[in-house]
Amino acid sequence: MQILTKDSKIKLNNGVEMPIIGFGVFRIPEGEEVVAAVKQALRVGYRMIDTASRYGNEEGVGKAIRESGIPREEIFVTTKLWNTDQGYQNTLKAIDDSLARLQLEYVDLYLVHWPTAGLTNEPTINKREETWRAMEEIYKSDKAKAIGVSNYTITHLEEMKNYMTIPPAVNQVEFHPFLYEKELLEYCHGHNIAVEAHSPFANNKCNDNEVVKNIAVKYNKSPYQVFVRWSLQHGAIPLPKTTDPERMKENINVFNFELSSEDMETLNALSIGLHVRVDPNNFK
Repeated sequence: MQILTKDSKIKLNNGVEMPIIGFGVFRIPEGEEVVAAVKQALRVGYRMIDTASRYGNEEGVGKAIRESGIPREEIFVTTKLWNTDQGYQNTLKAIDDSLARLQLEYVDLYLVHWPTAGLTNEPTINKREETWRAMEEIYKSDKAKAIGVSNYTITHLEEMKNYMTIPPAVNQVEFHPFLYEKELLEYCHGHNIAVEAHSPFANNKCNDNEVVKNIAVKYNKSPYQVFVRWSLQHGAIPLPKTTDPERMKENINVFNFELSSEDMETLNALSIGLHVRVDPNNFK
């Protein structure tokens, strides 16, 4: 297995390099709380920050990046297009709004947040095709160095073949041992689409399972570290989130051990189809 470090990167299908671990800011409030969290994450070694217009904290993320003292080109910034902003013209406006809030000239990755253009998944409001046409324009304009999707299933990705001219570089999905979507992972890797793992701790349910606890003890690591390492060894890019400085260090300190194939299989077997976020097949 390739030796990984916190500074390792993967090359996306358009040649852009992306860190193999990121810091998520979902539900971290706008203002000083998110500013402090992002600054601390950057201090301990994270170089990818994952936000979204829906999170309502893009301004704070941008402020933290500017005040970090780290050159902009060394920080990989992701944001996302919200459902009700889908559609060709709306999407073109939404990226400008996000860049204005971030006070950045570009983002490194822009994602379609969900495969629905509303608050349900009714097909009458589905705008995936025209939205992706705008995403391609955003990519060509250099406002995003790479474009991708989030929470897309194989069905959605297959559908894209009918209208895309630029394939998605990334699919960010819920991915953890309780939701081991092996077929989706293999599909994405087979089509040169990087997989990012959001909600990698399954809403902290990693702490409630005796099997996970026993594996953590074996490696003298925390259940959180075991789950991050599991994602990495599946070739997925985890996006752990915390506001605790010590947990930030812990979550990125996963490059000095390797889960055995037996322990990987044990963790894989925990999968029960548990969605701690919305199931993209049943968006409500």
